[in-house]
Amino acid sequence: MKIQQFEDKHLSHYSYAILSECESQIILIDPSRNPKVYEAYAAENKAAIIAVIESHPHADFVSSHLEFHQRHNAKIYAHSLTGASYPFEHFDKGAVINLGKITLSSLHTPGHSPDSICIVLHHNGREEAVFTGDTLFVGDCGRPDLREDAGNQKAKREELAGKLFHSLRDKLMRLPDHVTVYPAHGAGTLCGKGLSTANSSTIGAEKAGNWSLNEPDKPAFIRTLIADQPFIPKYFGYDVELNRSGAPAFEEAIKKVSVLAQEDRNSRTVISSNDRNDLIIIDTRPETEFKKGFLPGSVNIQEGNKFETWLGSIVNPGERYYLAAADNEKLLAMISRTASIGYESLIASAFISKGGSQTMDAPDLELLTSNPDHFTIVDVRNTGEVKAQPIFAHAIHIPLAELRERTTEIPTNKPIMVHCAGGYRSAAASSILYIALGTQTRIYDLGEAIAQFK
Repeated sequence: MKIQQFEDKHLSHYSYAILSECESQIILIDPSRNPKVYEAYAAENKAAIIAVIESHPHADFVSSHLEFHQRHNAKIYAHSLTGASYPFEHFDKGAVINLGKITLSSLHTPGHSPDSICIVLHHNGREEAVFTGDTLFVGDCGRPDLREDAGNQKAKREELAGKLFHSLRDKLMRLPDHVTVYPAHGAGTLCGKGLSTANSSTIGAEKAGNWSLNEPDKPAFIRTLIADQPFIPKYFGYDVELNRSGAPAFEEAIKKVSVLAQEDRNSRTVISSNDRNDLIIIDTRPETEFKKGFLPGSVNIQEGNKFETWLGSIVNPGERYYLAAADNEKLLAMISRTASIGYESLIASAFISKGGSQTMDAPDLELLTSNPDHFTIVDVRNTGEVKAQPIFAHAIHIPLAELRERTTEIPTNKPIMVHCAGGYRSAAASSILYIALGTQTRIYDLGEAIAQFK
């Protein structure tokens, strides 16, 4: 038996392949959108992928379960409450899958979602591992507030938090201490708030060090769990529904994206003009290059570890957009990354950016230091960050994920200075404000220079 963990660092997502060497067969758990890495692993081990288990319909990434069913004839297993529209086997409480000397059994663990399951692995009759999905993480547990408006069964966060309390104590904590814990996410995910950087643990270690297994009072557990959860990106509900229906095959979806050739001047003229139905351009170039020249209507979401998160937080589900990158290699890579959250189908066209007529000046740091009141300062960090470390006394706080909808709250009688915690988010925020307010006042991005003011 082999257990192989795969990591998508951009989404802090872990998926798994369980290999029965005696049967030369593989079962996948919570695979990401691109199937290539799993197919390569199967080829390397001369094994067939025969099944995919979904711990729940994920909100933060798109799974390839339907593609494996269609291309490899793999069975899909999920809880019956999922209400999926694709063909799947109910993997409810007590159900088992046999794979050589391996037995996989289902634990129904509602809490993160009503349809969440954990998968217990027995090898030679001994409990060895549990794949906990978004129910239990290393150092934390799943958030309970993502199903109030999404999924087959909707539930209030307080109700789900109470169910999670019992799922953790009545089911997972009863497993032997030696059982290895394999979660679906690690530090950096928005599916929890206090995850460890470790990629696995044991039931015993989590009993000793995980707060969610050490709070015996149910009301206190619910209050602590609900408090200070991170924001919910716009795309989360969209991905829940896409995973319930099953996403199109990865390569086929990528090929359908319209990519403009260098010589396609007519299309570029339309994109460069105001005659593009007000679609925004997601320009993924570094902010230093972006500010030297960009096209009207451009939002600078830079290539980086959290590109997918901010794309799905700024662009609404169903909203069409253009995608731009510095060169062909980067453009193809960014198209693939949009597919991780199912946003490749929203791309009107993708193209290589050669800059544009609009520019953004560097901020005057001396003036900001000596007279901060000269500017309207906009802080686009998340609420928890602002509470933990205020920086400018009179800053207007609007989190980046809400900024496009709240630009009218920002006065334009002064130049606007935008900042975040390190510069990545303020690059996107300043470009959003340039679109909305740039004809009324000057827009500046404090960028990495924010470090001088902390």
